[in-house]
Amino acid sequence: MIKIDLAHKKFIEALENEGKSSSTLIAYSKDIEQLTSHLSKSGVNLVTEVELIHLEAFMSKLSEDEYTPKSISRKTNATKTFFKFLHKEGHIKENIAELLKHPKVDIKAPRILSKLEYRALRDAAKDDLRSYAMIEVLLQTGITISELAEIKLEDVTLEEESGTLFVPKKNNKDARTVPMNKAVVEAIKKYMSEDRPKLEGTKHLFITKTGKSLLIRNIRSTINRYFKLAGVEKAKVNDLRHTFVAHHLSNGVSIIHISKIAGHKRISTTERYLQYIDRNVEEEKTELGIL
Repeated sequence: MIKIDLAHKKFIEALENEGKSSSTLIAYSKDIEQLTSHLSKSGVNLVTEVELIHLEAFMSKLSEDEYTPKSISRKTNATKTFFKFLHKEGHIKENIAELLKHPKVDIKAPRILSKLEYRALRDAAKDDLRSYAMIEVLLQTGITISELAEIKLEDVTLEEESGTLFVPKKNNKDARTVPMNKAVVEAIKKYMSEDRPKLEGTKHLFITKTGKSLLIRNIRSTINRYFKLAGVEKAKVNDLRHTFVAHHLSNGVSIIHISKIAGHKRISTTERYLQYIDRNVEEEKTELGIL
């Protein structure tokens, strides 16, 4: 028999060995830590002592604490994955979490920036070369904020008017190469030549004045500040990714092609954007890949 806290540790180690990203590891660790804390307070300390009623009580407590259905659904998924691991490793005879139900979640439409909005965002950040370059990378490549923070100089290939960005993953099969257009290449070149600190031994593309890589929370707060300055309301950093996908689909780019560039694991994730774009609007006047 294994204690819940030790099982938690072994679970995270297993995910790490599978090549899960650091953000995924942190998310799973926090969710399961919250679950194990609840179980401990309920007098449950061994994985063999956990019953379905305990898991349902945990989800009910989350609802009482006013967690959103989306957050509870994520924690339900983490719980199911945790108990699937316990069953696979032989720590429990029956996977009781299979019977745990997800709450009903209303899927909100993605926030897609209009031309006026993303141009205003660019204008607001144009004098801050690092922030401007980060915004261009997010807007023109569709990568996530965590992927942006991890970009290393060796991942970037710059040519005269185009380039590529290699997005590595611990699980090599999920790694991808993303094309970069003239707009983002020029933004990166200008940042590197005029603003990026000339320090030896720095590996990341976007760094602080002392050469350290930027933290995700600092990138988010910086771009949120420019959203505010630009007058773009109710927008978040990830909406730049939504905008990338939606605008390219509206220009007739292949769903499969965009799905691969965005790193969507399921084609259905890309397809859902189709219901939010107007295919009857006038086609973009710019070249493919330039918003």
